[in-house]
Amino acid sequence: MSQRPALVAIDLGAESCRVSLLQWQGDTPAVRMVHRFANGPIPLGQGLHWELTRICRELHRGLRQCAELAPEGVASIGVTGWAVDYARLDRHGNLQRQPFCYRDPRTAQAMDEVHKRLPAERLYDITGVQIQPINTVYQLYADKLSGVPASTPWVNLPEYILHWLGAPRIAEYTNATHTALIDTETRQWSREIFDLLELDITAAPEIVPAGTQLGTVANPLRALPAFQNTQLIAPACHDTASAIAGIPADGDSWAYISSGTWSLVGTPLAAPSKSAEACRMGFTNLGGVGDSVLFHRGIPGMWLLRQCMDEWQKNAPCSIQELIASAQTVAAPEYELDLDDPAFLTPGDMPSRINEQLKARNLKPLASGCDAAPEHASLIFHSLAHRYSSVLSNIHNLTGKSFDRICIVGGGSRNQFLNDLTSKATGLPVERCSPESSTLGNFALQCARLENPEAELDTACITRYAKQLLPAM
Repeated sequence: MSQRPALVAIDLGAESCRVSLLQWQGDTPAVRMVHRFANGPIPLGQGLHWELTRICRELHRGLRQCAELAPEGVASIGVTGWAVDYARLDRHGNLQRQPFCYRDPRTAQAMDEVHKRLPAERLYDITGVQIQPINTVYQLYADKLSGVPASTPWVNLPEYILHWLGAPRIAEYTNATHTALIDTETRQWSREIFDLLELDITAAPEIVPAGTQLGTVANPLRALPAFQNTQLIAPACHDTASAIAGIPADGDSWAYISSGTWSLVGTPLAAPSKSAEACRMGFTNLGGVGDSVLFHRGIPGMWLLRQCMDEWQKNAPCSIQELIASAQTVAAPEYELDLDDPAFLTPGDMPSRINEQLKARNLKPLASGCDAAPEHASLIFHSLAHRYSSVLSNIHNLTGKSFDRICIVGGGSRNQFLNDLTSKATGLPVERCSPESSTLGNFALQCARLENPEAELDTACITRYAKQLLPAM
């Protein structure tokens, strides 16, 4: 019996990108990370951009390595990544310029101008998406203000990678919802938003559901034997949607925390929750696999600690494992940080920003310097657990939904100290799921589509494949 073909998952991250290979030993899956490379925005001209040409170059290298490791051939490739950012294309479908990073400040003016035409309350009522300057709607309007023709085609970054590999220009639904341009009732681009903002709806890609097959590899990689018949599949292209799809949980009474640079605290719903109170509290409704809605609130997560570490490491090396261990040896703080403080959103000297907030609240600041790192880490972890509890309480009040457990995915799931604090603060058991859940969800969607080529993929179907693949992760 010939060996089953392999699968490839590409995961774009704001700090690193990964190419992973799933191979089969009989019916047993085995996953390895074949290529990982650092990523980050760079100043370019007057703005902050992503080096998309370099990302593609590194992905090409990783995919060639996969071809060498998989003589049985590669059945499919799926791509996930962060949302909101996009690439502009020329009339031939090629990259027109290096794409902007969502942290670029150009959207500040655009946000004001958008809300003059379309009040934030109405925008939320249509899309259910948290009002924040990173959203694609404000970025596209910033392009318009800078003179970019509204008719210039665009595509979000994970789907751009699929396009670079040979797929048509599409927008996968879970990723498209994060643009704040989708009408939750029609699940299509909102004609009202495009018309009021005088954006060109024909420049937007066609929307397809998660799990859509998009044809075969058609760039130079097709010359390699492993990629001659490889299908391109749009999984849940939004990495968070893919990560939640990778949670092997049954039933409807669980909450999730996607714990990484950001912490996303929420639960799957059957329908959007778009009340004025949900808008005021900063909740968002994003597409999940099947017909599910991911209702959650984002807060700065391990970002705070990593920014602190960047500062401390100027004087002495430290590891996150050492900080977690040392944080458990200090007395628990008597107060928590306000994690919604806008001062925490931008990089640079986070220990000083933490102390500035404490002083403004008439609280005793922490000592400065590397010696105070355990106290800072402890305060961050306790603050996160406290905020997780309050967000889950808000979700219960807004939706009426109760929980019997919390499923934690992402790199932060490895932090058992934070997991224990979270369980104590919420009164709920914590289930640690895969740290690489976005990759797991990516593979699960691919497996489901390849084995059910004509079926509509629902959450129960994806969960079955996630359970099958979990031991390999």
